[in-house]
Amino acid sequence: MPTVLIVDDDPAILEVLRVYLRAEGHTVLEAQTGPDAWALLPRADLAVLDWMLPGMTGVQLARGARAAGLSLPILMLTGRGEEDDKLLGLDGGVDDYVVKPFSPREVTARIRALLRRAGVHHTLTLGDLTINLRARDVHLAGVRVELSKLEFDLLSTMAQHPGMAWSRERLLERVWGPDFPGTERVVDVHITALRRKLGDPPDAPRFLETVRGVGYRFRDEDAPRAIPG
Repeated sequence: MPTVLIVDDDPAILEVLRVYLRAEGHTVLEAQTGPDAWALLPRADLAVLDWMLPGMTGVQLARGARAAGLSLPILMLTGRGEEDDKLLGLDGGVDDYVVKPFSPREVTARIRALLRRAGVHHTLTLGDLTINLRARDVHLAGVRVELSKLEFDLLSTMAQHPGMAWSRERLLERVWGPDFPGTERVVDVHITALRRKLGDPPDAPRFLETVRGVGYRFRDEDAPRAIPG
């Protein structure tokens, strides 16, 4: 999933946004100073910048990012809601504004909208396997693979974190939900079905590996590459 950089010198703001963004499935990077944020900007798909920061302002960061050719969407968090301040930020390369105090739900909604307009990371590819996260479909060697909702959710969850070992318990919570009354055996059943549909033998898997004593992982070798779609 997209990586969001949060830059604010208030730890409480960092914490609340971290919780909301991770709940949305984003990878989160954090910085509390302008120079630290500058070092992380190339790794981000979107940046949330406070206006006033130690060492460098959010507007200076935005201008620097644009001058360096970085096209990632930038959302500014600021207590300065006057029109002239907004125009200054927009002229500096800021894409959207949220004035403090803010609602975390509004911030995450605006982030979703910015990422959607930017066309960020809607498709994962691995060789001849393509997973379209927006359309919720999977193609193998150009042929559509018919998956149930749970099979797609299970595959896409693991594919977005290649190399990560997932316990059956964690997959149950992530895909089926924390209130699912069934047992961990249901994960094994769905993995078996996925392997069959992907032509992925468990003894020599291309995609879904068994991690002994833990659970499963999507292979890190030839990890999926995120592309606009």
